[in-house]
Amino acid sequence: MRKDAVKFGGNPVTLRGNEIKVGDKAENFKAVKQDLSVFDFYKDTENKIKVISIAPSIDTPVCSIQTSYFNEEATKLSDDVEIVTITVDLPFAQKRFCGAKGIENIQVVSDHKDLDFGEKYGFVIDEFRLLSRGIVIVDKDNTVKYVEYVEEVTNEPDYEKALEEVNKLV
Repeated sequence: MRKDAVKFGGNPVTLRGNEIKVGDKAENFKAVKQDLSVFDFYKDTENKIKVISIAPSIDTPVCSIQTSYFNEEATKLSDDVEIVTITVDLPFAQKRFCGAKGIENIQVVSDHKDLDFGEKYGFVIDEFRLLSRGIVIVDKDNTVKYVEYVEEVTNEPDYEKALEEVNKLV
């Protein structure tokens, strides 16, 4: 799915930033951890296969399902795989959510401050200043191996296809 075909509630939206594609070098980005320290994509996921789970807001039902799903799947995957969920929620809201839902097997980080991830990977919904829903899988050499821009932001991503791609890299 190309980023220019994404809809939110059935209405087309504009995704700002560079569209990321399979084969691209994954750009480093910075986000904010729940303790307000800096998350550095390259440094904090070094020598790992990376699953970036992108969601608009952790406090919505579909985002909650997506985050909980990957938290559970993380326990079944190799230690070589790092799952990072990124939203524009404030780190305080993410910390509250993770505590309430028992999210402890994945990293949940915030792009609220600079939209660094969203701009570099083409996931910023211009109309709402939220991230669109999707998944990006990056190998240990920081090459993009899988990209899903979910066509309808209110729908869940294709978990099975993403995990198939991860298992090819393990």
